[in-house]
Amino acid sequence: MQFIQLEEVRRPAVPPGSWALWALGFRPFYLVASAFAALSVALWALQFAGGSVPLALPGLLWHAHEMVFGYTLAVVVGFLFTAGRNWSGQPTPTGRQLQALVALWLTGRLAVFALGAWPGAALGWVTLGWVTLGWVVLAVNVAFPIATGWALWRSLRAGDNRRNDFFPLVLGGIALAQLAFHLSELGVLPGLGRGGLQLALDAVLFVMAVMGGRVIPMFTNNGVRGAGAERLPGVERLALGSVLALWAVDALTGVLLPILWPALPGDSPLAAAAGAWLVAAIALLAAGAHARRWWLWQPRATTGVPLVWVLHLAYAWIPLHLLLRAAAQAGWITPSLATHALTVGAIGGLTIGMMTRTARGHTGRALEADRWEVAAYGLIALAALARVALPLVLPATTLVAILASALLWATGMGVYAWRYWPILTRARLDGRPG
Repeated sequence: MQFIQLEEVRRPAVPPGSWALWALGFRPFYLVASAFAALSVALWALQFAGGSVPLALPGLLWHAHEMVFGYTLAVVVGFLFTAGRNWSGQPTPTGRQLQALVALWLTGRLAVFALGAWPGAALGWVTLGWVTLGWVVLAVNVAFPIATGWALWRSLRAGDNRRNDFFPLVLGGIALAQLAFHLSELGVLPGLGRGGLQLALDAVLFVMAVMGGRVIPMFTNNGVRGAGAERLPGVERLALGSVLALWAVDALTGVLLPILWPALPGDSPLAAAAGAWLVAAIALLAAGAHARRWWLWQPRATTGVPLVWVLHLAYAWIPLHLLLRAAAQAGWITPSLATHALTVGAIGGLTIGMMTRTARGHTGRALEADRWEVAAYGLIALAALARVALPLVLPATTLVAILASALLWATGMGVYAWRYWPILTRARLDGRPG
């Protein structure tokens, strides 16, 4: 008797095309962050141009708060939840836990915006029984980085991963920076708003410096044959150490001294000048270290690979930001140019580059950028040039430059959200979980 051997048909664990938005952290956070970045900047541009947009905070503060604690923080969390699973070999939030964290983030965005639609409302003015609504907004917004930091810490500890333990601490630092911002706006500790924003930006700069050093030379060597990107230990230590030093000085001068010695910043011009020149000196040192670091990664070899050159182009804004920050501390340029070199140039470019690469890699797709992705890269790069280079060279064009940059940014982020909606919401092509 002849037996017929039947091969078992192996079906993918997750059928391709099935709903998978809550399968891993990058999926919902990249999607809501990109859509929010496009919508919020468009609203900000409308308000800046004279339109009527109900905002709970003054327009500039709302824009700064939402770009740092809204968009940027969401992308950082999405990336860390995804990378954290690889680092530790342990699960990071998925399913209902991930839904709850995204809902907390969305509540923070809606709370800050919706307060402005309340007649006569501003942070701290509307009361709910014995507590003002401003305190509720504070609690929601501060809770998000704390909750996500705790979730990441649990995953890293379960996997006995010590190398990346500092990332939950960075999220805790962002929570403290947001606390300082809201306490300033509530009038409890006035004058800390700018310091809180700067501390959060320093935290993001540190994350970009760490992860850029890990992945950009690796992606360069993997994606460009014979590129020869390298890392020198001395340069690495100086680049990261100078950012930490800048963060420490900003914490001291922007938050701690105003709390512990409120009279000092206003009553001691000499001390303020000394602090400004100290920041300028550290920023110059950091600019040199990061420029040297970037050049060692061989950016000239990457021009034919969009998934790689977008990261190099974005990282180049970090030493430029540090140079401009030193110039701003010396009083030579307006500080907003340095800030937007970091936010639009470095943060915008690195986030859209990493959102593309990680989304493609973690959904089983080829690591190649198509024309839509290259268009998004170009739009964000042009937004940075318009916002920083035009006002720097031609100050009379500042108003037009701001509006043009906002339009370019909103379009670029909108392209990403539209292009990646089906990618981020559907299961991996290879049927693997995640």
